[in-house]
Amino acid sequence: MLDPVSIVRKLGHVVVDRVWRLGFAARFFWALLMHSGSSFRRLPLTLREIYFSGVLSLLIIMVSGLFVGLVLGLQGYEILQRFGSTEALGTLVALSLTRELGPVLAAIFFASRAGSSVTAEIARGVAPRFWGGVISMPLLAAIFSAMGVLGGWLIGVVVIGVDDGSYWSQMQASVDFRYDVWNGVVKSFVFGIAVSLIAVFEGYDSVPTA
Repeated sequence: MLDPVSIVRKLGHVVVDRVWRLGFAARFFWALLMHSGSSFRRLPLTLREIYFSGVLSLLIIMVSGLFVGLVLGLQGYEILQRFGSTEALGTLVALSLTRELGPVLAAIFFASRAGSSVTAEIARGVAPRFWGGVISMPLLAAIFSAMGVLGGWLIGVVVIGVDDGSYWSQMQASVDFRYDVWNGVVKSFVFGIAVSLIAVFEGYDSVPTA
């Protein structure tokens, strides 16, 4: 028979441990911001981390964005065809990518490629690696969205036969820089902070195994 007191004690221990860890992560983030000036004074090191986090992630970002655009264009065409609105395919692809899918999926691929490497190899400096990821993330999200739009054009215009002019003109008329593009940039920046912070924090707080 389970002891209620023991269950409550274990649950309390888990809650206290999680709250303590959350507080430690908040203090770590504050200290990271306070010491970020050194990373920008050592610009070559920060640029190297941007190369490590951003440039080396380009291949997976570009290929994934292209195939997401292909799928989005194909499925979007099937849905729009039912309502006789296939000319809006460019709008559907562009808004879906710039607003939501681009920042979210780019952050997932960025975390799987660069985030895990940052966690495993934190010895080269915490602040430069953090800012390398934060700066790279919006750029990667923009490239992901651009490749997705290209993929939607390939499947919609080249393969299916949607009018080329309608694809681009409808997109241009519907996508607003302030409410759509800038919204995606802000989201990707926030995701970059979250992914980079978790990566450097987990690497910093990990128990040495060697």
